[in-house]
Amino acid sequence: MRMEARCVTPLRLPFNRMVSLGESAAIWLCGMGEEPAREAAEGLRTGGATALMSFGLAGALIPSLRPGDLVLPESIYAGRSLQVDLGWRARLQQQLPPHLGVVGGILATSREVVTSATEKRALAQLTGACAVDMESGAVAETAAQAGMPFLAVRAISDPAGFSPPSILLGAIRRDGSADLTRLLPLLLRGSVTLATLLHLAMGSRAACSTLSAVMRYANREMGTSKHAAGTRRMSEE
Repeated sequence: MRMEARCVTPLRLPFNRMVSLGESAAIWLCGMGEEPAREAAEGLRTGGATALMSFGLAGALIPSLRPGDLVLPESIYAGRSLQVDLGWRARLQQQLPPHLGVVGGILATSREVVTSATEKRALAQLTGACAVDMESGAVAETAAQAGMPFLAVRAISDPAGFSPPSILLGAIRRDGSADLTRLLPLLLRGSVTLATLLHLAMGSRAACSTLSAVMRYANREMGTSKHAAGTRRMSEE
């Protein structure tokens, strides 16, 4: 989403297109969901990527995770287990400051937005995952099919006991930005409360602060350092 992209670059990115971030990295703003992420990953691969990274927000599936916690999973669950490049993961984690709370384990991918604590508990029990997103599975599958290294970098935006209400989805544009012409009527009718929006905003802000810190401290492994080796490619929601 655009809020995630701003953690990577101040550029106003075009939607659904590969944009170079220098000699060693490129980014693709794809929006939410499995199919957009798959299209982005394929586009990056054909554009010359030698590695793929899924970068953005995630929802907590376990109570111990809080907004702003960083999830660097060892595997992705998308109907089957997909591995990340553990060497790349370790190198990135070594560059991070101690104050960032880093969690490993399994990151689950869901085809639908998980909109209740009950759904989160069920997904955690089914998969053993600590967090969920909608894109990492598609990016991991593309990387696996191409024999490319893959890494997921995800920051928690909503805790296990709170989720974005499903009615909000109709007020979100394809790039993840809010459509005020659809959001305001929801507020006026009481379908969504201001408290809910503030809760979501605070969680997203904490997550984006963490993602910005990852970019600041681990830019070499993100591919944005002047001295970075290889070609890292990032798929944003």
